[in-house]
Amino acid sequence: MSHSAADSPLRIGVLGTARISTLAIIEPAHRLGARLVAVAARDRDRAAAWADANGVERVLDSYQQVIDDPEVEAIYNPLPNSLHARWNVAALRAGKHVLTEKPFASNAVEAARVHEIARGSDRVLFEGFHYAYHPIFARLLELISEGSIGELQHFHVAMEMPAPPPDDLRWSWSLAGGAIMDLGCYGVHAIRMLAAAQGGTPTLLEADAGERAGLSQLDEWATATFRLPSGAEATATANMDGPWNLSMTATGTSGRVRLANLINVHDDDRLIISTDSGGDRVEHLGTTSTYTYQLAAFTNAVRRHAPYLTTTADSMATMELVDEWYRRAGLRPREGDLRGAQL
Repeated sequence: MSHSAADSPLRIGVLGTARISTLAIIEPAHRLGARLVAVAARDRDRAAAWADANGVERVLDSYQQVIDDPEVEAIYNPLPNSLHARWNVAALRAGKHVLTEKPFASNAVEAARVHEIARGSDRVLFEGFHYAYHPIFARLLELISEGSIGELQHFHVAMEMPAPPPDDLRWSWSLAGGAIMDLGCYGVHAIRMLAAAQGGTPTLLEADAGERAGLSQLDEWATATFRLPSGAEATATANMDGPWNLSMTATGTSGRVRLANLINVHDDDRLIISTDSGGDRVEHLGTTSTYTYQLAAFTNAVRRHAPYLTTTADSMATMELVDEWYRRAGLRPREGDLRGAQL
């Protein structure tokens, strides 16, 4: 690839008009100079208004038309969880790179199938665990590994939010919704990243979950406890009907470090370090959004073949633990679109 091609704006097509898109792709694309080439949604009028508001160049009639557009080189997929695998595969088969929202698939079986398809492609398929690309998370891992809080005793990832409205897709079994799928996957992924920094993988020790009233198998909240390679415990909580709390906390023998908001670092970039010997101090790692760092990493992977964390192998390992969490908590893993012809 020539220097000019490597530096040309990434040309992105968007599937649907999901709310998360503004933060996750529109603002980062404008900031980094990427082109938003095309969008399609079930309602063309809505897509047209959305495109006009967000600087998207054109509106097409279907997701497949966006994927097939010759000017589109990368697809952003924020569709409902149950549609991630199907449309990611469609994009790969059309020769397009993909940035997909998490979770990567509906379950581990689906994830493994997509991984196998991706292995036969030279395209980038990148899962959107955006928090992991911000320097604040790397700094958290560094503080743990260098012993700034002594020997690690406990790591906790809290992902809690007020309840979405009753008609929200996250309350839909058929769309692979639930608290673990929407929120708990962050905890699983972060605990896996910490375990990898310790040279291994986490082991699920126990799990629990509670159903939303009137919604069989649909988890409103869930908790899981893992054993890290170091022997310390790590816990993840997911709650879709609670207070706002999107934090990570590492507690050691001589202190504690807390990442105040792993999702919205652009609003709160505090890393709060409390030690027995030094009291409290706050580090600020910058209010550039996690999503901007993510799009920069995705672009470097596409343009320069740069390595990236959230590969299909990484996604498969996360979904295996998500499924295990569901089973151990007495609920069924999500079914997704395994019967779909696309897979």
